[in-house]
Amino acid sequence: MAQMGRPRNFDRDHAVDQALHLFWQHGYDATSLAQLKAGLGGGISAPSFYAAFGSKEALFDECVQRYLATYAQVTECLWDETLPPRQAIETALRQSARMQCEDGHPKGCMVALGVMSAPSPENARVADALNQSRSRTRAGIVACVERAVRDGQLPNTMEATVMATVFDGFLQGVSILARDHVPHAVIDGAITQLLLTWDAAASIITPGHAAN
Repeated sequence: MAQMGRPRNFDRDHAVDQALHLFWQHGYDATSLAQLKAGLGGGISAPSFYAAFGSKEALFDECVQRYLATYAQVTECLWDETLPPRQAIETALRQSARMQCEDGHPKGCMVALGVMSAPSPENARVADALNQSRSRTRAGIVACVERAVRDGQLPNTMEATVMATVFDGFLQGVSILARDHVPHAVIDGAITQLLLTWDAAASIITPGHAAN
């Protein structure tokens, strides 16, 4: 027998996807229990919601983990050392921009937007996984720049964190552009322009500047 208050066709996996989209679109605090109940398979009672997910915070944690295991994988190439550093960064930027602009889910990146829809102080812990993911992506970009310096592809005078911030800052900003419905083609073209920053730095390498 189905639990009282839960729709007969309740699909928990689908419900988590629906909740993920709500949290992605509105943020943690702004997504109400009423919205969640309405969006989960036609609506479930409060007791059934808590029986299925434990709490709003637990559901959010589950949604974040699903996001990180799926959509957020677009930047994992930053850690692929079989790719040249510049290619790894370019691939991450282009894949992320494509994902953030595509249809079928809210625009932008849930990891980046988590900053702008940060939970209230009493709920701040729920954003820990998103904060860690942003830090991991930032570290991945820094690692690519450091590898390029080490391999002599960028000057050994290059300050890796400064160059990495150029790309990380752009990546964070893509979420706003996507939410403002800037076409993917425009953002993709901007990535091409942005990468000229790398090329300009690489062009000044002399034998004395290359890493040993």
